[in-house]
Amino acid sequence: MPGALKVAVQMDPMETVKIDADSTFALMLEAQTRGHSLWHYEVRHMALRGERLTARANPVSVRREIGRHFTFGETEVLDLADMDVILMRQDPPFDMAYISATHMLEHIHPKTLVVNDPASVRNAPEKLLVTHFSELMPPTLITWDRAAIAEFRAEFRDIIIKPLFGNGGIGVFRLREDDENFGSILDSHFSRTTEPLMIQRYEPAVRQGDKRIILVDGEPMGAVNRVPAAGDARSNMHVGGRAEKSTLTAREHDICAAIGPYLRERGLLFVGIDVIGDYLTEINVTSPTGLQEITRFDGIKIEETIWAHIEARIGKVQV
Repeated sequence: MPGALKVAVQMDPMETVKIDADSTFALMLEAQTRGHSLWHYEVRHMALRGERLTARANPVSVRREIGRHFTFGETEVLDLADMDVILMRQDPPFDMAYISATHMLEHIHPKTLVVNDPASVRNAPEKLLVTHFSELMPPTLITWDRAAIAEFRAEFRDIIIKPLFGNGGIGVFRLREDDENFGSILDSHFSRTTEPLMIQRYEPAVRQGDKRIILVDGEPMGAVNRVPAAGDARSNMHVGGRAEKSTLTAREHDICAAIGPYLRERGLLFVGIDVIGDYLTEINVTSPTGLQEITRFDGIKIEETIWAHIEARIGKVQV
Protein backbone atom coordinates (compact mmCIF):
# COMPACT_ATOMS: atom_id res chain seq x y z
CA MET A 1 0.00 0.00 0.00
CA PRO A 2 1.17 3.58 -0.65
CA GLY A 3 2.32 5.88 2.14
CA ALA A 4 1.29 9.52 2.43
CA LEU A 5 -0.40 10.76 -0.72
CA LYS A 6 -0.47 14.18 -2.36
CA VAL A 7 -4.15 15.02 -2.83
CA ALA A 8 -5.57 18.01 -4.70
CA VAL A 9 -9.24 18.78 -4.16
CA GLN A 10 -11.05 20.48 -7.04
CA MET A 11 -14.09 22.03 -5.40
CA ASP A 12 -16.05 25.18 -4.63
CA PRO A 13 -14.65 27.93 -2.36
CA MET A 14 -13.70 26.69 1.11
CA GLU A 15 -15.58 29.64 2.63
CA THR A 16 -18.87 28.17 1.39
CA VAL A 17 -18.41 24.74 2.98
CA LYS A 18 -21.02 23.66 5.55
CA ILE A 19 -18.84 21.53 7.75
CA ASP A 20 -21.66 19.48 9.31
CA ALA A 21 -23.15 18.47 5.95
CA ASP A 22 -20.51 18.63 3.23
CA SER A 23 -19.25 15.25 1.99
CA THR A 24 -16.08 16.77 0.50
CA PHE A 25 -15.19 18.16 3.92
CA ALA A 26 -15.60 14.67 5.42
CA LEU A 27 -13.32 13.25 2.72
CA MET A 28 -10.71 15.93 3.43
CA LEU A 29 -10.80 15.30 7.18
CA GLU A 30 -10.33 11.57 6.61
CA ALA A 31 -7.46 12.14 4.16
CA GLN A 32 -5.73 14.36 6.71
CA THR A 33 -6.27 11.76 9.46
CA ARG A 34 -4.56 9.19 7.24
CA GLY A 35 -1.51 11.43 6.85
CA HIS A 36 -2.16 12.63 3.31
CA SER A 37 -1.27 16.18 2.19
CA LEU A 38 -4.07 18.37 0.83
CA TRP A 39 -4.28 21.21 -1.68
CA HIS A 40 -7.41 23.15 -2.64
CA TYR A 41 -8.23 24.79 -5.97
CA GLU A 42 -11.27 25.89 -7.95
CA VAL A 43 -11.99 25.05 -11.59
CA ARG A 44 -11.43 28.68 -12.56
CA HIS A 45 -7.82 28.34 -11.38
CA MET A 46 -6.95 25.52 -13.82
CA ALA A 47 -4.74 26.05 -16.87
CA LEU A 48 -3.72 23.69 -19.67
CA ARG A 49 -0.65 24.63 -21.69
CA GLY A 50 0.28 21.98 -24.20
CA GLU A 51 0.10 18.75 -22.21
CA ARG A 52 0.84 20.39 -18.85
CA LEU A 53 -2.14 20.87 -16.55
CA THR A 54 -1.69 23.23 -13.64
CA ALA A 55 -3.85 24.88 -11.02
CA ARG A 56 -3.27 27.91 -8.82
CA ALA A 57 -3.75 26.11 -5.50
CA ASN A 58 -3.27 26.44 -1.77
CA PRO A 59 -2.01 23.82 0.66
CA VAL A 60 -4.87 23.41 3.12
CA SER A 61 -5.51 21.93 6.54
CA VAL A 62 -9.04 21.38 7.83
CA ARG A 63 -10.68 21.11 11.23
CA ARG A 64 -14.23 20.72 12.49
CA GLU A 65 -14.59 24.23 13.88
CA ILE A 66 -17.34 26.46 12.52
CA GLY A 67 -15.84 29.66 11.19
CA ARG A 68 -12.30 28.27 11.50
CA HIS A 69 -12.67 25.13 9.45
CA PHE A 70 -9.64 25.62 7.16
CA THR A 71 -6.22 27.20 6.96
CA PHE A 72 -4.54 27.98 3.64
CA GLY A 73 -0.82 27.99 2.98
CA GLU A 74 0.80 30.23 0.37
CA THR A 75 -0.69 30.07 -3.13
CA GLU A 76 1.39 28.08 -5.60
CA VAL A 77 1.12 26.88 -9.17
CA LEU A 78 0.59 23.15 -8.80
CA ASP A 79 1.48 20.74 -11.59
CA LEU A 80 -1.48 18.40 -11.25
CA ALA A 81 0.47 15.53 -12.81
CA ASP A 82 2.64 15.58 -9.68
CA MET A 83 -0.36 14.75 -7.50
CA ASP A 84 -1.27 11.19 -6.54
CA VAL A 85 -5.01 11.89 -6.39
CA ILE A 86 -7.41 14.55 -7.65
CA LEU A 87 -10.82 14.65 -5.99
CA MET A 88 -13.18 16.22 -8.56
CA ARG A 89 -15.81 17.58 -6.19
CA GLN A 90 -17.10 20.88 -7.56
CA ASP A 91 -20.87 21.13 -7.45
CA PRO A 92 -22.97 21.17 -10.62
CA PRO A 93 -24.55 22.69 -12.73
CA PHE A 94 -23.19 20.26 -15.28
CA ASP A 95 -22.44 22.89 -17.91
CA MET A 96 -19.68 23.51 -20.47
CA ALA A 97 -17.31 24.62 -17.71
CA TYR A 98 -17.83 21.28 -15.99
CA ILE A 99 -17.36 19.39 -19.25
CA SER A 100 -14.22 21.36 -20.11
CA ALA A 101 -12.70 20.50 -16.74
CA THR A 102 -13.22 16.77 -17.39
CA HIS A 103 -11.41 17.06 -20.73
CA MET A 104 -8.50 18.84 -19.06
CA LEU A 105 -8.24 16.23 -16.30
CA GLU A 106 -7.97 13.45 -18.88
CA HIS A 107 -4.44 14.73 -19.60
CA ILE A 108 -3.31 13.39 -16.21
CA HIS A 109 -5.68 10.49 -15.47
CA PRO A 110 -5.10 7.62 -14.70
CA LYS A 111 -1.42 8.18 -13.86
CA THR A 112 -2.78 10.70 -11.40
CA LEU A 113 -5.95 9.06 -10.12
CA VAL A 114 -8.98 11.29 -10.64
CA VAL A 115 -12.04 10.38 -8.54
CA ASN A 116 -14.44 9.96 -10.24
CA ASP A 117 -12.98 9.07 -13.67
CA PRO A 118 -13.36 12.33 -15.66
CA ALA A 119 -14.40 10.72 -18.96
CA SER A 120 -17.03 8.64 -17.19
CA VAL A 121 -18.34 11.69 -15.33
CA ARG A 122 -18.60 13.57 -18.62
CA ASN A 123 -20.43 10.67 -20.25
CA ALA A 124 -22.75 10.14 -17.28
CA PRO A 125 -24.88 13.22 -16.51
CA GLU A 126 -27.00 12.10 -13.56
CA LYS A 127 -30.38 12.34 -15.24
CA LEU A 128 -29.15 10.70 -18.47
CA LEU A 129 -27.04 7.89 -16.98
CA VAL A 130 -30.09 6.56 -15.16
CA THR A 131 -31.93 6.04 -18.48
CA HIS A 132 -29.61 3.10 -19.19
CA PHE A 133 -31.60 1.32 -16.47
CA SER A 134 -35.10 2.17 -17.66
CA GLU A 135 -36.49 -1.06 -16.22
CA LEU A 136 -35.68 0.30 -12.74
CA MET A 137 -37.18 3.76 -13.32
CA PRO A 138 -40.65 5.29 -13.21
CA PRO A 139 -42.04 6.25 -16.65
CA THR A 140 -39.70 8.96 -17.93
CA LEU A 141 -39.48 11.26 -20.94
CA ILE A 142 -36.55 13.46 -22.02
CA THR A 143 -37.41 15.88 -24.78
CA TRP A 144 -37.64 19.39 -26.22
CA ASP A 145 -40.96 18.53 -27.88
CA ARG A 146 -43.90 20.30 -26.24
CA ALA A 147 -46.40 17.99 -27.92
CA ALA A 148 -44.60 14.93 -26.50
CA ILE A 149 -44.64 16.52 -23.04
CA ALA A 150 -48.36 17.26 -23.36
CA GLU A 151 -49.03 13.65 -24.39
CA PHE A 152 -47.00 12.32 -21.45
CA ARG A 153 -48.94 14.60 -19.11
CA ALA A 154 -52.27 13.45 -20.54
CA GLU A 155 -51.25 9.83 -20.01
CA PHE A 156 -50.02 10.11 -16.40
CA ARG A 157 -51.93 13.23 -15.23
CA ASP A 158 -49.60 13.92 -12.31
CA ILE A 159 -46.01 14.61 -13.36
CA ILE A 160 -42.68 16.04 -12.27
CA ILE A 161 -40.78 18.37 -14.62
CA LYS A 162 -37.03 18.85 -14.08
CA PRO A 163 -34.23 20.66 -15.92
CA LEU A 164 -31.97 17.94 -17.28
CA PHE A 165 -28.75 19.49 -16.00
CA GLY A 166 -30.07 21.20 -12.88
CA ASN A 167 -29.23 20.42 -9.29
CA GLY A 168 -30.43 20.98 -5.75
CA GLY A 169 -34.12 20.85 -6.64
CA ILE A 170 -33.98 24.17 -8.51
CA GLY A 171 -36.48 24.35 -11.35
CA VAL A 172 -38.31 21.16 -10.30
CA PHE A 173 -42.10 21.35 -10.55
CA ARG A 174 -44.96 18.99 -9.79
CA LEU A 175 -47.86 19.48 -12.23
CA ARG A 176 -51.25 17.87 -11.73
CA GLU A 177 -53.58 17.47 -14.69
CA ASP A 178 -55.55 20.66 -13.89
CA ASP A 179 -52.52 22.89 -13.28
CA GLU A 180 -52.73 25.96 -15.51
CA ASN A 181 -49.01 26.77 -15.14
CA PHE A 182 -47.97 24.03 -17.60
CA GLY A 183 -47.45 26.34 -20.59
CA SER A 184 -45.80 29.06 -18.54
CA ILE A 185 -43.28 26.62 -17.03
CA LEU A 186 -42.31 25.36 -20.48
CA ASP A 187 -42.05 28.94 -21.80
CA SER A 188 -39.84 29.92 -18.87
CA HIS A 189 -37.51 26.96 -19.31
CA PHE A 190 -37.09 27.15 -23.08
CA SER A 191 -36.65 30.93 -23.06
CA ARG A 192 -33.57 30.48 -20.84
CA THR A 193 -31.88 27.45 -22.36
CA THR A 194 -31.75 25.07 -25.30
CA GLU A 195 -31.47 22.07 -22.97
CA PRO A 196 -34.24 19.46 -22.91
CA LEU A 197 -36.46 18.68 -19.96
CA MET A 198 -36.88 15.47 -17.99
CA ILE A 199 -40.49 14.57 -17.23
CA GLN A 200 -41.42 11.71 -14.88
CA ARG A 201 -44.59 10.27 -13.47
CA TYR A 202 -45.13 11.65 -9.97
CA GLU A 203 -44.54 8.97 -7.37
CA PRO A 204 -46.70 9.48 -4.23
CA ALA A 205 -44.11 7.44 -2.30
CA VAL A 206 -41.95 10.57 -2.24
CA ARG A 207 -44.06 11.74 0.72
CA GLN A 208 -42.37 8.92 2.68
CA GLY A 209 -38.99 10.05 1.38
CA ASP A 210 -36.44 10.15 -1.42
CA LYS A 211 -33.67 7.80 -0.33
CA ARG A 212 -30.02 8.58 -1.01
CA ILE A 213 -27.90 5.41 -1.17
CA ILE A 214 -24.10 5.68 -1.28
CA LEU A 215 -22.17 3.14 -3.36
CA VAL A 216 -18.40 2.73 -3.22
CA ASP A 217 -16.89 0.89 -6.18
CA GLY A 218 -20.37 -0.40 -7.03
CA GLU A 219 -21.25 -1.69 -3.55
CA PRO A 220 -23.92 -0.11 -1.30
CA MET A 221 -22.47 1.27 1.93
CA GLY A 222 -25.35 3.09 3.59
CA ALA A 223 -28.44 5.20 3.08
CA VAL A 224 -30.30 8.22 4.39
CA ASN A 225 -33.94 9.05 3.76
CA ARG A 226 -34.87 12.62 2.82
CA VAL A 227 -38.48 13.59 3.49
CA PRO A 228 -39.97 16.64 1.73
CA ALA A 229 -41.30 19.51 3.79
CA ALA A 230 -45.07 19.92 3.88
CA GLY A 231 -46.30 21.55 0.69
CA ASP A 232 -43.13 20.82 -1.30
CA ALA A 233 -42.53 17.96 -3.76
CA ARG A 234 -38.74 18.30 -3.42
CA SER A 235 -36.78 16.36 -0.84
CA ASN A 236 -33.45 18.18 -1.14
CA MET A 237 -32.29 19.07 2.34
CA HIS A 238 -31.20 22.61 1.53
CA VAL A 239 -34.76 23.41 0.37
CA GLY A 240 -36.32 22.10 3.59
CA GLY A 241 -36.17 18.32 3.29
CA ARG A 242 -35.65 16.38 6.53
CA ALA A 243 -33.03 13.65 6.91
CA GLU A 244 -34.06 10.38 8.57
CA LYS A 245 -32.27 7.17 9.48
CA SER A 246 -32.80 4.44 6.90
CA THR A 247 -31.76 0.98 5.78
CA LEU A 248 -31.89 -0.70 2.38
CA THR A 249 -34.91 -2.72 1.31
CA ALA A 250 -34.65 -5.91 -0.73
CA ARG A 251 -35.71 -3.93 -3.83
CA GLU A 252 -32.95 -1.38 -3.21
CA HIS A 253 -30.35 -4.13 -2.87
CA ASP A 254 -31.54 -5.44 -6.24
CA ILE A 255 -31.20 -1.96 -7.78
CA CYS A 256 -27.64 -1.65 -6.44
CA ALA A 257 -26.75 -5.12 -7.73
CA ALA A 258 -28.05 -4.17 -11.18
CA ILE A 259 -26.05 -0.96 -11.51
CA GLY A 260 -22.94 -1.84 -9.48
CA PRO A 261 -20.95 -3.59 -12.24
CA TYR A 262 -21.63 -0.70 -14.63
CA LEU A 263 -20.24 1.80 -12.10
CA ARG A 264 -17.15 -0.29 -11.32
CA GLU A 265 -16.25 -0.77 -14.98
CA ARG A 266 -16.30 2.99 -15.55
CA GLY A 267 -14.21 4.08 -12.58
CA LEU A 268 -17.17 5.68 -10.79
CA LEU A 269 -15.84 5.03 -7.30
CA PHE A 270 -18.09 7.31 -5.22
CA VAL A 271 -21.71 7.42 -6.35
CA GLY A 272 -25.00 8.43 -4.76
CA ILE A 273 -28.25 7.07 -6.16
CA ASP A 274 -31.76 8.33 -5.45
CA VAL A 275 -34.66 5.93 -4.96
CA ILE A 276 -38.34 6.82 -4.49
CA GLY A 277 -40.51 3.88 -3.50
CA ASP A 278 -39.47 1.04 -5.81
CA TYR A 279 -37.92 3.28 -8.45
CA LEU A 280 -34.42 4.52 -9.24
CA THR A 281 -34.65 8.21 -10.20
CA GLU A 282 -31.05 9.51 -10.41
CA ILE A 283 -27.44 8.30 -10.37
CA ASN A 284 -25.23 11.08 -8.98
CA VAL A 285 -21.57 10.90 -10.03
CA THR A 286 -20.41 14.54 -9.97
CA SER A 287 -20.24 15.43 -6.26
CA PRO A 288 -22.64 13.16 -4.38
CA THR A 289 -23.58 14.03 -0.82
CA GLY A 290 -24.90 12.13 2.19
CA LEU A 291 -21.77 10.93 4.01
CA GLN A 292 -22.19 12.99 7.14
CA GLU A 293 -25.91 12.29 7.52
CA ILE A 294 -25.25 8.54 7.33
CA THR A 295 -22.48 8.86 9.92
CA ARG A 296 -24.80 10.69 12.32
CA PHE A 297 -27.56 8.08 12.02
CA ASP A 298 -25.56 4.87 11.70
CA GLY A 299 -22.05 5.62 12.92
CA ILE A 300 -20.68 4.44 9.57
CA LYS A 301 -17.80 6.51 8.18
CA ILE A 302 -18.08 5.76 4.47
CA GLU A 303 -15.21 8.18 3.80
CA GLU A 304 -12.90 5.59 5.41
CA THR A 305 -14.01 3.01 2.84
CA ILE A 306 -13.62 5.50 -0.02
CA TRP A 307 -10.06 6.27 1.00
CA ALA A 308 -9.24 2.59 1.48
CA HIS A 309 -10.32 1.98 -2.12
CA ILE A 310 -8.36 4.99 -3.39
CA GLU A 311 -5.22 3.84 -1.56
CA ALA A 312 -5.62 0.33 -2.95
CA ARG A 313 -5.85 1.70 -6.49
CA ILE A 314 -2.78 3.90 -5.99
CA GLY A 315 -0.91 0.88 -4.68
CA LYS A 316 -1.77 -1.05 -7.83
CA VAL A 317 -0.65 1.84 -10.04
CA GLN A 318 2.71 2.10 -8.26
CA VAL A 319 3.52 -1.63 -8.36
